[in-house]
Amino acid sequence: MIGIDVKEPKKNCNNEKCPFHGNLPVRGKLMEGIVVSDKMHNTIVVKKDFMKKLDKFERFEKRSMKISAHIPDCMAAKTGDTVKIMECRPLSKTKQFVVVEVI
Repeated sequence: MIGIDVKEPKKNCNNEKCPFHGNLPVRGKLMEGIVVSDKMHNTIVVKKDFMKKLDKFERFEKRSMKISAHIPDCMAAKTGDTVKIMECRPLSKTKQFVVVEVI
């Protein structure tokens, strides 16, 4: 429905900023991460771990980044859940991602 292979949520919502039931287009990066915080209203913080290659020392180092993402009313994610987030237009000063699936 939104152009990627994810399951549509069972619950309905009338949120304007929902990629499934509203009119928010998603494009760009698709990432998977773990929810670190869900204390904000309609926002979660997702931590993504990755490996970065250091050419000088010919080895890898572990890095991580935290991303603020919008979570629509039709989805429910708590701290510790794994989620898929996708890039969208800027929704606020720090939010450029929206949750598309709770795994």
